[in-house]
Amino acid sequence: MDLRDQLKALFPDHIEEEEPKAPTPNVWMQEEPLLCKYEKRKGKPITIIEGYTGADADFKVLAKELKTHLGVGGTIKEDTILIQGDYRDTIMQLLKEKGFNVKRVGG
Repeated sequence: MDLRDQLKALFPDHIEEEEPKAPTPNVWMQEEPLLCKYEKRKGKPITIIEGYTGADADFKVLAKELKTHLGVGGTIKEDTILIQGDYRDTIMQLLKEKGFNVKRVGG
């Protein structure tokens, strides 16, 4: 008997509600692929995403979603997203699920 069954036994009149999912803001999609590349700066690995041609606000939303999903730090500088660590494969998969064209640059 799992926790949900135990709670139903304790509270038979309770009606279970679905948890509302946080709406993801609509991000402008583009036809040109985003470039996802890997570099080392000061001996530390970073993943760089560049080539986004939409609004700056959408770019910031996209960067925040990536950082939150990966649980890492990062920043936006000069129309590029810098993510701490080598997460090219994960980021590319996430962006493809969102509908972006992604191109891996280098290695």
